Amino acid sequence: MAIAEQISLINKQLNDSNARLIVVTKTRSIEELQETYAAGALEFGENRVQEMVEKQAVLPKDILWHQIGHLQTNKVKYIAPFVHLIHSVDSLNLLKEINKQAAKHERVIDCLLQIYIATEESKFGLDFAEAEALLEDPAFAELQHIRIVGLMGMASFTADEEQIRQEFQSLADFFQKLKNNKTGVSTGLVEWIELSMGMSGDYLIAAELGATLVRVGSAIYGPRH
Repeated sequence: MAIAEQISLINKQLNDSNARLIVVTKTRSIEELQETYAAGALEFGENRVQEMVEKQAVLPKDILWHQIGHLQTNKVKYIAPFVHLIHSVDSLNLLKEINKQAAKHERVIDCLLQIYIATEESKFGLDFAEAEALLEDPAFAELQHIRIVGLMGMASFTADEEQIRQEFQSLADFFQKLKNNKTGVSTGLVEWIELSMGMSGDYLIAAELGATLVRVGSAIYGPRH
């Protein structure tokens, strides 16, 4: 099925939910991205900074670029001029660097805290307690060029739908808790509006459980090159 048809199909599937589609464009060619843009998709997700920077330079300027992969502090400066949303914030240190680089461009950069919900070993993501501690840290309240707009999480890579459902539900519950408690909101740096969860294999479960952003690549383009 053509890219445009796949995007249309996924958007129809998401129609009854609050979720919108982030097209994961990592490893995809400029031609494929142009076809994606022509299909009406404007939100593109990339894992690697260098790839995002190269693509952003040659593609239409109204594309909204999402950094969805692990972000090293020394790479922030390359995307600070244009990135729309950083999904993968997993430390106060990284937030400080995003704040510093955003200030140079007189921007406020929206970010999501990446929460570790899977059972697999992973290097990245905060647990619930670490996320709350970060939001309550006095150093966080001093950052004027970032805004936390929600959470991101990845479920375990498993065929067990019940496990995936439980992991997404735990993230959705934590998001709701932070929202209800207005955690961090008084700093002016926080607004609980986005919940990024769900990829090609599990985006329908994520949408059902309250995701506002789903990150889908191979279900649109087929297996990665």
